[in-house]
Amino acid sequence: MDWSSVTFDWNRVRAFLVTAEEGSLSAAARALGLAQPTLSRQVDALQTELGVVLFERFGRGLELTPAGADLVAHARKMGEAAMALSVAAHGQSDEMSGLVTISASDLYAGLILPPILKRLRQEEPGITLRIVADNQATDLMRREADIALRNFRPKEADLVARRLADAEAHFFASKDYAARVGTIASDADWAGIDLIIPGPAEGFVAAMQGFGVTVPLSAVAYECTSFLAMWEMVRQGLGVGVIDKAIGDADPGLCRIAPALPAVPFPIWLTAHRDILTNRRMRCVFDFLASELSAQTRP
Repeated sequence: MDWSSVTFDWNRVRAFLVTAEEGSLSAAARALGLAQPTLSRQVDALQTELGVVLFERFGRGLELTPAGADLVAHARKMGEAAMALSVAAHGQSDEMSGLVTISASDLYAGLILPPILKRLRQEEPGITLRIVADNQATDLMRREADIALRNFRPKEADLVARRLADAEAHFFASKDYAARVGTIASDADWAGIDLIIPGPAEGFVAAMQGFGVTVPLSAVAYECTSFLAMWEMVRQGLGVGVIDKAIGDADPGLCRIAPALPAVPFPIWLTAHRDILTNRRMRCVFDFLASELSAQTRP
């Protein structure tokens, strides 16, 4: 291999790749934690090194030129290889001090994890914990998080997953709200119910149907992108929401409003990259979370 022919800087290739994926210099700069002028200089320098124009401007955004589109696939392979190298190297560390990033839904990050994280911090004060409260699945292959709490099993072969529990969700309402509208025992009882759901109504209704729970579309009064905000709306008496029974049953101001309806089952998985778990610090956090969450969700 003629290494002397490889004259470009990897940091500039990374700047090009992230800009292509994000669609603008400002978004790419935020993703990389760089100042926009610095990122722009890196992209311009790569264009000079390669002797090609990679982007064209359209309004405030950027679009790949034909040459840029051809090269971005190669840059993506380089990015994947660099990420694999980083993950593998990271997994060799025996250090117990340092950062561990944990991803979970905003509901679990806000209501389930705090007491567990407090105990973990007390036992391992050298570990810094970063919590990514996001209702979209983080990309563990690209190190958006080290460990993720999810309700589905990953398909990627390089990810390790431990099934912690088979949990159940039920419909809850504040006791004051339930006293006004009564319980939901049949399809007719949905009349007059204000349902608060996480996400688009059609998808929610179809998902409930798959669990054997018939919910009329007309009952949906609020769509909310945040599980935590949805739950607070339920707590404040705006309507009915479906939630993990471990959370709902623990709140003295709430009650199950549809006890006759089937429970909504969902698994709880703890997931991480296989190579990450050879890192002593990562393995410690993973095992601690698995033990604590399994105990908390045990019937």
